[in-house]
Amino acid sequence: MPVGRGLFCLAVAGAAWGTAGAAASLVYRSSDLGPVALSFWRYAGGLALLLAVAAVRRGRRPSSCEPAGRRPHRAVQVLATGLGLTLFQTAYFAAVQHTGLAVATVVALGAGPVVIALGARLTMGERLGRAGLAAVTGALAGLLVLFAGGGGGTVRPLGVALALLSAAGYAAVTLLTRWTGRNGGGGDAFTTTVWAFGIGAVCLLPLGAAEGLLPHTADPARVALLLAYVAAVPSALAYALYFAGAAVVRAATVSVIMLIEPVSAAVIAVLLLGERLTAATVAGTLLLLAAAGGLALAEARLAAARRAAAATA
Repeated sequence: MPVGRGLFCLAVAGAAWGTAGAAASLVYRSSDLGPVALSFWRYAGGLALLLAVAAVRRGRRPSSCEPAGRRPHRAVQVLATGLGLTLFQTAYFAAVQHTGLAVATVVALGAGPVVIALGARLTMGERLGRAGLAAVTGALAGLLVLFAGGGGGTVRPLGVALALLSAAGYAAVTLLTRWTGRNGGGGDAFTTTVWAFGIGAVCLLPLGAAEGLLPHTADPARVALLLAYVAAVPSALAYALYFAGAAVVRAATVSVIMLIEPVSAAVIAVLLLGERLTAATVAGTLLLLAAAGGLALAEARLAAARRAAAATA
């Protein structure tokens, strides 16, 4: 996949992820479903949808044969990806419960780009550069302004530790996807998403069962539609696009582009959920968009320069 298309996939995935929070808020208003149970249905529903799509794909084109020597590596990759996603989601929801949405979001999403940039430098030799450093700094500032303006939260050490654990899970998945993509072992992003969702659903099933998997609601049709949306758009579609884009785009760039998620969430909160538009919301959104756009442009230029150098050689 060309880098430009990978950047577009990541931007769409980030925007789709941002809608999950609004959908979850509507689910919470309409039922007693908890966050872990919601995560389970997100993975289980997304898995069912992806398996249906896989059946259609299998009937339309011949299946490709993967070399036998790569199968053990692929198995390790998808297992690690599924466990990383489960850790990322569960630790984040637990952090929100212990220290509040604002603090958990700032710590988890803010630590992600830093951890990913350091990890990419140490494991793959990817240099952030001055433009990348400026973009990450601007993105973190925008994230802080965006959520600080939405109301403060109580900082509790356990909640912060869980948010950092969530960031570590997210960073591990991003770095693993980028590393396998660079080394030609990433495989099909669709297949990776299917296996990751299956592993996530299995891991979350006992926790979700303890919390309560079946919601009690006066409007079951509304809740079912919301759960179907969460499974389809910010899950099945968004994660397939994310894995495809993360395989071809530098890891630090991925982490900044995906900060479109809180921008999308803030816009939806103002337009659809009736939240008040504040100066902090506007300033934080503009900073995040400027950082993501600037780094995306720098990534596209770098890819063009590499193609030109390869053609000259």
